[in-house]
Amino acid sequence: MLQFKGLCVLGVRTTWHTEGDGDFFCADCGGDRGYRRRSGVRRLTVLGLPLWPRGSAGTIVECLVCRARYGPDALERPTTTVFSAMLRDAVHTVALAVLTAGGANGGAARSAAVGAVRSAGFTDCTEDQLLGLLAAIVADEGRFPGAADAWGPAGLADAIDGCGSWLSIELHEALEPLARHLAPQGRERILLQGARIALADGPYLPAEREVLTAVGRCLSITREETDRLLEAAAGTPS
Repeated sequence: MLQFKGLCVLGVRTTWHTEGDGDFFCADCGGDRGYRRRSGVRRLTVLGLPLWPRGSAGTIVECLVCRARYGPDALERPTTTVFSAMLRDAVHTVALAVLTAGGANGGAARSAAVGAVRSAGFTDCTEDQLLGLLAAIVADEGRFPGAADAWGPAGLADAIDGCGSWLSIELHEALEPLARHLAPQGRERILLQGARIALADGPYLPAEREVLTAVGRCLSITREETDRLLEAAAGTPS
């Protein structure tokens, strides 16, 4: 900056252009806030007037409340509302996956699944709703024609065991995006919720153990740690 008798003759000023807006999680505020996404250009000023461009100042995300500025990667973190929905859907998917692997035939497992789903945020979830979804999965898989019309607690488990394509797709879609935003304890908690459902009516079935191993993998938990957690939940030595 060049000054003459206190007057700025030459300097550099950044001018900002707003490219978009929306809601994001502001770390400084500690909650969901509105933001502006802005790109800047540095300009040489003469007597305070911006004239010649001097290069890009990059892109920022500015909180509309506290005016804190972040890099564009701040938008990768989900808002509290979105995160809650992701967590709710993850628990719901894990519960369905465990029931699909064989737990649907046990009343204790169905009850544990309903409790987990309700605790996650689907407060009006019922056992009939979960069984209805499982029957729909069977029909959609096309493995057992007519199963959706004849399902019941006693026979559904045999019908749905082995619907692998649904499990693979749904677990990856529900868990992998969430895992990036969860602390290790949070990822473990989701796995253990599935374990409690599987154990509610007895030891792990082989298919249940396979599903829970897939849950751990989708949550970026190592195989060794997954085995340790599942064995600890079952009360067996690691």
